[in-house]
Amino acid sequence: MLESSPIALTPIAEYFKVLSEVSRLQVLCALKTGAKNVTEIMEITQLKQANVSKHLQILAQKGIIKRQPQGVSVYYEIADPIIFDLCELVCQSLTVRLAEQSEQLKQLENSALSKSV
Repeated sequence: MLESSPIALTPIAEYFKVLSEVSRLQVLCALKTGAKNVTEIMEITQLKQANVSKHLQILAQKGIIKRQPQGVSVYYEIADPIIFDLCELVCQSLTVRLAEQSEQLKQLENSALSKSV
Protein backbone atom coordinates (compact mmCIF):
# COMPACT_ATOMS: atom_id res chain seq x y z
CA MET A 1 0.00 0.00 0.00
CA LEU A 2 1.28 3.46 -0.87
CA GLU A 3 2.34 5.47 2.16
CA SER A 4 3.03 9.18 2.30
CA SER A 5 6.22 9.08 4.34
CA PRO A 6 9.42 10.09 2.52
CA ILE A 7 11.15 6.94 3.77
CA ALA A 8 8.50 4.75 2.16
CA LEU A 9 8.29 6.83 -1.03
CA THR A 10 12.03 7.12 -1.73
CA PRO A 11 12.48 3.61 -3.19
CA ILE A 12 9.39 4.13 -5.35
CA ALA A 13 10.77 7.45 -6.65
CA GLU A 14 14.11 5.78 -7.38
CA TYR A 15 12.36 2.96 -9.28
CA PHE A 16 10.48 5.44 -11.46
CA LYS A 17 13.65 7.49 -11.91
CA VAL A 18 15.30 4.44 -13.45
CA LEU A 19 12.35 4.12 -15.84
CA SER A 20 12.51 7.79 -16.84
CA GLU A 21 15.30 7.24 -19.37
CA VAL A 22 14.25 6.45 -22.96
CA SER A 23 17.29 4.28 -23.66
CA ARG A 24 16.55 2.14 -20.59
CA LEU A 25 12.99 1.67 -21.79
CA GLN A 26 14.38 0.61 -25.17
CA VAL A 27 16.57 -1.98 -23.43
CA LEU A 28 13.57 -3.27 -21.47
CA CYS A 29 11.53 -3.53 -24.66
CA ALA A 30 14.35 -5.51 -26.25
CA LEU A 31 14.22 -7.94 -23.34
CA LYS A 32 10.45 -8.33 -23.46
CA THR A 33 10.69 -11.34 -25.78
CA GLY A 34 13.33 -13.10 -23.69
CA ALA A 35 16.93 -13.12 -22.53
CA LYS A 36 19.51 -11.45 -24.76
CA ASN A 37 23.20 -10.60 -24.67
CA VAL A 38 24.64 -7.12 -25.15
CA THR A 39 25.19 -7.59 -28.88
CA GLU A 40 21.58 -8.63 -29.45
CA ILE A 41 20.33 -5.68 -27.39
CA MET A 42 22.57 -3.33 -29.39
CA GLU A 43 21.14 -4.66 -32.67
CA ILE A 44 17.55 -4.19 -31.51
CA THR A 45 17.98 -0.78 -29.90
CA GLN A 46 20.65 0.67 -32.22
CA LEU A 47 22.44 1.93 -29.09
CA LYS A 48 26.22 1.82 -28.71
CA GLN A 49 27.86 -0.88 -26.57
CA ALA A 50 28.97 1.50 -23.79
CA ASN A 51 25.47 2.97 -23.57
CA VAL A 52 23.78 -0.45 -23.45
CA SER A 53 26.22 -1.67 -20.80
CA LYS A 54 25.65 1.41 -18.65
CA HIS A 55 21.87 1.00 -18.78
CA LEU A 56 22.05 -2.74 -18.14
CA GLN A 57 24.14 -2.07 -15.04
CA ILE A 58 21.63 0.46 -13.69
CA LEU A 59 18.67 -1.82 -14.41
CA ALA A 60 20.43 -4.76 -12.75
CA GLN A 61 21.37 -2.70 -9.67
CA LYS A 62 17.70 -1.82 -9.17
CA GLY A 63 16.64 -5.46 -9.61
CA ILE A 64 14.61 -4.80 -12.74
CA ILE A 65 16.72 -7.19 -14.81
CA LYS A 66 19.02 -10.06 -13.91
CA ARG A 67 22.27 -11.33 -15.41
CA GLN A 68 22.67 -14.95 -16.48
CA PRO A 69 26.21 -15.99 -17.44
CA GLN A 70 26.21 -18.62 -20.20
CA GLY A 71 29.67 -19.70 -21.26
CA VAL A 72 31.63 -16.64 -22.37
CA SER A 73 28.48 -14.53 -22.76
CA VAL A 74 26.18 -12.87 -20.27
CA TYR A 75 22.48 -12.84 -20.99
CA TYR A 76 20.11 -10.33 -19.47
CA GLU A 77 16.47 -10.93 -18.74
CA ILE A 78 13.58 -9.26 -16.99
CA ALA A 79 13.60 -10.04 -13.26
CA ASP A 80 10.00 -9.02 -12.66
CA PRO A 81 7.62 -9.05 -15.65
CA ILE A 82 5.21 -6.74 -13.81
CA ILE A 83 7.31 -3.93 -15.30
CA PHE A 84 5.42 -4.43 -18.57
CA ASP A 85 2.05 -4.27 -16.80
CA LEU A 86 3.15 -0.98 -15.28
CA CYS A 87 4.25 0.37 -18.66
CA GLU A 88 0.99 -0.78 -20.25
CA LEU A 89 -1.02 1.09 -17.60
CA VAL A 90 0.97 4.24 -18.26
CA CYS A 91 0.51 3.85 -22.03
CA GLN A 92 -3.25 3.38 -21.63
CA SER A 93 -3.48 6.44 -19.41
CA LEU A 94 -1.48 8.54 -21.88
CA THR A 95 -3.64 7.35 -24.77
CA VAL A 96 -6.78 8.45 -22.94
CA ARG A 97 -5.22 11.79 -22.01
CA LEU A 98 -4.07 12.45 -25.59
CA ALA A 99 -7.52 11.57 -26.95
CA GLU A 100 -9.10 14.01 -24.47
CA GLN A 101 -6.66 16.75 -25.44
CA SER A 102 -7.30 16.10 -29.13
CA GLU A 103 -11.03 16.39 -28.56
CA GLN A 104 -10.55 19.65 -26.65
CA LEU A 105 -8.47 21.06 -29.53
CA LYS A 106 -11.17 20.09 -32.04
CA GLN A 107 -13.78 21.83 -29.91
CA LEU A 108 -11.63 24.95 -29.71
CA GLU A 109 -11.06 24.92 -33.47
CA ASN A 110 -14.78 24.46 -34.13
CA SER A 111 -15.59 27.26 -31.71
CA ALA A 112 -13.06 29.59 -33.36
CA LEU A 113 -14.37 28.72 -36.85
CA SER A 114 -17.98 29.34 -35.88
CA LYS A 115 -17.07 32.74 -34.37
CA SER A 116 -15.19 33.81 -37.49
CA VAL A 117 -18.09 33.03 -39.82
